[in-house]
Amino acid sequence: MADELAGAAEQQAEVPPGIDTSRPVQARIYNYWLGGKDNFAVDRDAAERALAIMPDLRRGVRAQRAFLANAVGYLARTEGIRQFLDIGTGIPTANNTHEVAQAVDPDARVVYVDNDPVVLAHARALLTGARAGTTSYLDADLRNTDKILADAATLLDFRQPIAVLLIGILQLIPDRDNPAAIVARLVEAVPTASWLAIAHPASDIKADVARRVLGEVNQNNATPTTLRSKDEILQFFGGLALLDPGLVQVHRWLPGTEAPPMGDEMTAYAGLARKP
Repeated sequence: MADELAGAAEQQAEVPPGIDTSRPVQARIYNYWLGGKDNFAVDRDAAERALAIMPDLRRGVRAQRAFLANAVGYLARTEGIRQFLDIGTGIPTANNTHEVAQAVDPDARVVYVDNDPVVLAHARALLTGARAGTTSYLDADLRNTDKILADAATLLDFRQPIAVLLIGILQLIPDRDNPAAIVARLVEAVPTASWLAIAHPASDIKADVARRVLGEVNQNNATPTTLRSKDEILQFFGGLALLDPGLVQVHRWLPGTEAPPMGDEMTAYAGLARKP
């Protein structure tokens, strides 16, 4: 089955000009795990090596997408949020942020941010389906936080609440680049009643297996991954009020509810918090 998927993807995927396919890239690996076709042989090789160690990785990345849709839907329907800053959006797939938010209010505004050229190429196509004047895409690195905030202000009103979405992106910021300071800067820039959503792979769930998967994914990867513990991820929410069920394994997150009883485990955490 894996060979069939790889063969189909190889036939469909085209290499945009200037794209380096000599090394795997996380956005394309995730795309493969999600069943997409926007990936290349080097990405599929890394993805399959990781799957051989942890077969439920596909389920995990799908749970991450479900968390995104659940969080955006909750914020739009229940909290009245109409502005979203989605940083590290990845290659477009089903239930993109603007699709979920604009199903509630067609005038909801979304700014997508990513710095992967393949993501950029597909984001341009993605935006053609959005309502004019409500969605934009920035080609920027999360570490260039001030540029992101300045450019996002051309569409988003920073006097009104904004949901900042960091879904599967902070693990690409190594500790030496101080990801906590980056998150703090984003939170500082948005007003009271804004929200922060984070999904992040875990270092303290199935730790031995997670380290082996990390080795496979990081091998020659253009964007190495850093796993973090629950306590380390909680620090990103400093000063914010976590919505129930708090920071939990990604497949156990449903807004405003208690986490379900312990069952199968998934190696990622997710949480949503409000700025007081």
